[in-house]
Amino acid sequence: MTSKRRALVLSDETARHPFLRSLPQHVRHGIADLPDDEERHGVLSRMKLSSGDCRDFLATYCASFVAVSIFIG
Repeated sequence: MTSKRRALVLSDETARHPFLRSLPQHVRHGIADLPDDEERHGVLSRMKLSSGDCRDFLATYCASFVAVSIFIG
């Protein structure tokens, strides 16, 4: 019969946030592999909003506002 080794402490006390404490160690340390500032800037520069995006957002917002106003009133 083989037995599994289990940690006595299920959370990492060095992690400051409760959610980070609950993550397994191999997942939490993968956070250090995030892209650096230059790579993030390249991604953000490709994610620019066009005028069509703004128009669609405004139309959706106005339609939702009118629908909620009618429902309440």
